[in-house]
Amino acid sequence: MNFIREKLIIMQENIKNYRRELHLIPESGFKEIKTQNYIINKLKQFGVEFEKVAGTGIVAVIEGEDQSKAIAYRTDIDGLGVNEENSHDFISSHKSMMHACGHDGHMAMALGTIKFLIENKIPLKMNVVFIFQPAEEGPGGAERIIAEGVLEKYNVMEIFGYHVFPDVEEGFFSTVSGPLMARTGEFDIDIYTKTAHGAMPHKGVDAAILASELLLKFQTIISRSIDPIEPAVLTVGKIVIGEMRNVIAGKARMEGTIRTFNEEVYKSIKDKMNIYAKLLESDIVKVEVDFRDMYPAVVNDVTLVDDFRQAVGAEKVLMIKPQMIAEDFSYYQTVIPGIFVFVGIKNEEKGFNKPLHSSTFDFDEKILLNGVEGFLRYLSVRGAIDGE
Repeated sequence: MNFIREKLIIMQENIKNYRRELHLIPESGFKEIKTQNYIINKLKQFGVEFEKVAGTGIVAVIEGEDQSKAIAYRTDIDGLGVNEENSHDFISSHKSMMHACGHDGHMAMALGTIKFLIENKIPLKMNVVFIFQPAEEGPGGAERIIAEGVLEKYNVMEIFGYHVFPDVEEGFFSTVSGPLMARTGEFDIDIYTKTAHGAMPHKGVDAAILASELLLKFQTIISRSIDPIEPAVLTVGKIVIGEMRNVIAGKARMEGTIRTFNEEVYKSIKDKMNIYAKLLESDIVKVEVDFRDMYPAVVNDVTLVDDFRQAVGAEKVLMIKPQMIAEDFSYYQTVIPGIFVFVGIKNEEKGFNKPLHSSTFDFDEKILLNGVEGFLRYLSVRGAIDGE
């Protein structure tokens, strides 16, 4: 594999073009029609077998010597409902849609890897499966991929995923063994009480007071009910109360999120929230609590992390602190071992430091070569290709 960088440099323009062409056509989850067609056309050019899955997703397979097992590479393909404010000449052609989370780059790395393996006729010892997954941003395309039996059909024994990351410098990767990203959930709480004229507060029950009381109680859950060595976040990000300045509020709505790395901690937080909410109820106060369990925690396999560090060089892999952001790659890891890796894109001098989901998010496409090379070297260490 010592020739890999030399060969990749020849492909640099191709990979850059993949990213830019995909950047033009961002689409929302399960509506990635143009994106799917673009990927299919490339796979046909490469001569790679594929099938459509999960509606707008694609699975492509490069066969190896042993058909009974495979390593999967997952890339997400959906965009975000963001109006792009970049000034380069390949901004989104879809109004109010943008690849503001780097999924265009993830797809470009996957296509670049496939092109490299095919054009260089790299002999594989096992199958390598590429999953182009829809709807990572929501509602969660990974669940549908798994439900359709894709992992079993292609004998996938482990899975790999990338995400470009603006908090890590160009030229470096970042990951960690164990929890990398959080288990996440959302909640809505509706409080219904008795309204009254603002000049006669004794004739009503103020929903504003009840919501304030509940908010303060929620703030004690992490600090007083959860083991302090367990990371957890409970955020009420939105409260809507009342209709007019001179009316006692008869209704309040609270919306927020929970994030943890431990499933038991997550359940404990929800249980405590339910208890506090129900304590407000009376014959004239009703409280409705709606929880939506979102993505599980991303938990990296220790052996796979060690092998990735060996593949690219430990000095190139920064062991990052676990992040409270979420990723539906986690669903795969509930079924098979997996590793998720951040690819550094930060370059202050060039202005590539905007956060994920920003309307000005961008990066230098040269970092995509790092991702392709990293995964190829990882395949070598994992025994999927000849390491010489």
